[in-house]
This record gives sequence, C-alpha cells and structure tokens, in this order.
Amino acid sequence: MFALTLRNRFDPRRERDAYPSRSRRRGLARDSGVALVEFALIAPVLFLVLFAILDFGRALNYWQDATHLTAEGARYAAVDSNPGSGSGQTLQQYLQAQADSAELKNGSNSVTTPLKIRVLFPNGGASTAGQPVMVAACFKFKWLPILNLIETTIRTDSTMRLEKDASPTHYVPNPPDC
Repeated sequence: MFALTLRNRFDPRRERDAYPSRSRRRGLARDSGVALVEFALIAPVLFLVLFAILDFGRALNYWQDATHLTAEGARYAAVDSNPGSGSGQTLQQYLQAQADSAELKNGSNSVTTPLKIRVLFPNGGASTAGQPVMVAACFKFKWLPILNLIETTIRTDSTMRLEKDASPTHYVPNPPDC
C-alpha cells in the first residue's frame, strides 16, 4: 500500500491535469464577471438586513433608556421628590431632560414622537402610603425611515408604592397619551 501511495504521488498524469489546456482556459475566461454580478444581486438584501439589525439595536437602546427613566421616576414619585424643582421643572420634564440621546429627547426621522413621561395613580388617584404610583413612558419609533415602512409605539412603565401620605407636589398626575 505504501508503494502504491508513492507511485500515485509522483504520477506524471496528475501534473498534466493540474494545468488546464488552452480550450479549457478560454471557458474559464468567460466566467470572469460572475462573482461581481452575484454580489450585485445579493448586496441590497445583505445591506437591508445589516441596517435592520442596526436599527433594532437603536430601538432596543432607546427602550432600555426609557425603562431606566421610568424606574428612576417611580422612585422619585414614591418619595414625593423632584430633583429638577430647583430649575422649575416638573418631575416629567426633569426625566425627559435626562434621556441619553437628543434623538429620544427631541425626536427625529426615526423617533417620530419624542419621549413622553406620565405619572399616574392606578387606584383611582389615592395618594396615601402604600398605594401604587406608576410612571409610564412612550415614544414612536419608525423602522428603517428611508424605506418608510413601519412605525411602532414603544411603551414601558414602572410601579412603586408611595412611602408616605402626601399630595403630589412635585409632579402632575396625568394619564398616558402616546
């Protein structure tokens, strides 16, 4: 078996097949632009998928930012506090100003409705200790705005219990409207 392997390795017919004949080379020359044409057919789909993934990442980041802001707002509302009261802002205005990106704060082609934050009392407006206070946020996000496809309302909320009897002085309870 060893001799058979060596003989096949040095077989002169194998080297002859490694170099195509002149007629075979002409056939290969006709296939020279095939890869470019195939790429041109696949590229739009490839780029669409790539941009859709990037857009999904942006929407997920904005949703996470809004979730963080609602949790922070629910905590402030539960203790009836407003860190923006020194500058004359309501709790909602303060939280909207804390958004990470200008696109989420002010809107753009992708964020068609900027971030809206609402404070509400699910149990009929009772503001006694132990009652829930909910902070809700929403904004509208347009997927792939160049193609003008779909617009989605992204919502999130956080609920905490009031820690003391108090009338809300640092925020205005209002229903969500997004």
